[in-house]
Amino acid sequence: MAIPSSSSQAENFSKHRAPFFTGTDYPYWKTRMTWYLQSTDLDVWDVIEDGPTFPTKLVDGVLVPKPKQEWNELDRRNFQLNAKAVFTLQCAMDRNEYNRICQCKSAKEIWRLLEITHEGTNQVKESKINLLVHNYELFSMKETETIVEMITRFTDIVNGLEALGKTYKESEKVMKILRSLPSKWHTKVTAIQEAKDLTKLPMEELIGSLMTYEINLTKSYKRVKTKRRRA
Repeated sequence: MAIPSSSSQAENFSKHRAPFFTGTDYPYWKTRMTWYLQSTDLDVWDVIEDGPTFPTKLVDGVLVPKPKQEWNELDRRNFQLNAKAVFTLQCAMDRNEYNRICQCKSAKEIWRLLEITHEGTNQVKESKINLLVHNYELFSMKETETIVEMITRFTDIVNGLEALGKTYKESEKVMKILRSLPSKWHTKVTAIQEAKDLTKLPMEELIGSLMTYEINLTKSYKRVKTKRRRA
């Protein structure tokens, strides 16, 4: 069951076009761009992750750039892979982001510069992780929220953490959601805990069960309200 993310509003999706980055919601773009690159050409992704292999040769025991006229087929292939990766990244960002990275000579440089700019140094990333973990630990359903709205908010926190390298097991997320529900959900929470093995319960199944219960709660509330009006 797909739960919409508040970060993905009003975006045109296409499996043939790289996700476009406008300088906002970098974790969301980074995750989608990673999958896009890996699904399109793993060699290109390797160049971004590991760095390019520029043509070189040994001169007096020192590696120096190899003149283009001396390149072999492997040299041309390696150079072209980096160029393809650079161009793919350049085409996936607006002018402001392009101006930030346009002097980079390799795709790995571009990727790293974007990470530092939008995620920060390791110290900054750690601070962001701590903040999101704090939000995760204090997370609870708001009084006027629907299940979908709550899950969307929860997913944004979890996705932000995963983009920074902090992950939770499926079972941990399932139990966190159950603990986050208000007292009027106590009967349903107890029923799920007694009927299901929470260590194996998929998040999608939990969400579907909660949404069904929410519909029944709403119907019950409306019936009670109607009876009170008639009384």
